[in-house]
Amino acid sequence: MIGTVESEPHASAPVLAAYSYCEAVTGQQARNFAYGIRLLPTPKRRAMSALYAFSRRVDDIGDGALAAEVKTARLEETRSLLARIRAGTVDEDDTDPVVVALAHTAGRFPVPLDALDELIDGVLMDVHGETYETWDDLKVYCRCVAGAIGRLSLGVFGTEPAARGAERAPEYADTLGLALQLTNILRDVREDAQGGRTYLPGDDLAKFGCSAGFAGTLPPADSDFAGLVHFEVRRARALFAEGYRLLPMLDRRSGACVAAMAGIYRRLLDRIEREPEAVLRGRVSLPGREKAYVAVRGLSGLDTRHASRRTVRRRV
Repeated sequence: MIGTVESEPHASAPVLAAYSYCEAVTGQQARNFAYGIRLLPTPKRRAMSALYAFSRRVDDIGDGALAAEVKTARLEETRSLLARIRAGTVDEDDTDPVVVALAHTAGRFPVPLDALDELIDGVLMDVHGETYETWDDLKVYCRCVAGAIGRLSLGVFGTEPAARGAERAPEYADTLGLALQLTNILRDVREDAQGGRTYLPGDDLAKFGCSAGFAGTLPPADSDFAGLVHFEVRRARALFAEGYRLLPMLDRRSGACVAAMAGIYRRLLDRIEREPEAVLRGRVSLPGREKAYVAVRGLSGLDTRHASRRTVRRRV
């Protein structure tokens, strides 16, 4: 099994405190993510929390109100922390709990820390006000900010030794990240517009008469906003279908974690598809009881078995 640690070696009090801090950040800032990782054994759950806490710090710099040049400097300072972790110079008594937890995680799991550099690159695209004319352009951004997280997560999850096609697992993890990010973009279309950001490809916006943007609670005049949303939903569904091929390659609890997180986003996609204009009125979300149901479904293995059958049918 690649990078699977079921029983964690003894961790010192400072390391455990650092992980506790990261778990608290995850619980407060990422409820969908937290619902998924609670299905993991403790060492993997802690590792995922460390990855999230570092990623959250990067995102917060990009989303903050600082001047662009200050954001850029802080992101580069954050990148230098990765260099310290790679060099093995982080001491467990370091005053930064996120760095301590991430360094411990990197020593226990084969997480590709270069993917966190990609995340920083993606957030720098936000800082610089990048826009995306085509889906291929947007994919570059999505791979930085979400596909990279998929590949990092796979370093914690590992793959089953007998899994067929496991060499493609990083590709599927990356694709699942794209599906989650595109769902986020649809959900947050108005919030992003209010912040001066447009992520949907310019070609798609023009095709459906939405180039004027989404500053208000109504679609642009004479546009086919529902057509645009349904077009992007179909694209996201195709990405989910491809990314779900990862599930049979994971152990039961890791597969349950991925199925739970992806399942929550697929249900968000269902809601957005049923009522496209809802994303212009506010953030679409799921109630806690529905998230809990998705988590139980993931733990039951239903989504993993369905993904496995789809993979077999494609091979046949």
